[in-house]
Amino acid sequence: MNQEEPNKIEFLENDYAKQHYAQQVKKRREVIFRRRRLALVFAIATVIFLSVGISLFNDYLRLQNLEKYQSEAVATQEASKEKKAKLEKEVDLLEDEDYVAKIARDRFLYSKDGELVFPLPE
Repeated sequence: MNQEEPNKIEFLENDYAKQHYAQQVKKRREVIFRRRRLALVFAIATVIFLSVGISLFNDYLRLQNLEKYQSEAVATQEASKEKKAKLEKEVDLLEDEDYVAKIARDRFLYSKDGELVFPLPE
């Protein structure tokens, strides 16, 4: 390209042009300020939502652990109740002398007077 004349555009230096240029600069600054303020609001909202979301997730995990612990405790309680009922029944049976004598004959091969015991292989 040939060297052409320098830029032929000249800016007006009157009051109207200066005022118009000042208004444009002011509008640009306002737009930039609004964008920055909006970005800040979004950043703050994001931080708040993230913190609330994380705390909700942690509470959910804690709730799951507590429900698991509760179900285990309920199962243990039911097993203990069943075991207690069996033991109470056995205590009631052990208070009966005939039952105790029968158990002694079966387990320890005791016999009544004049009775013969023949152990059989199992």
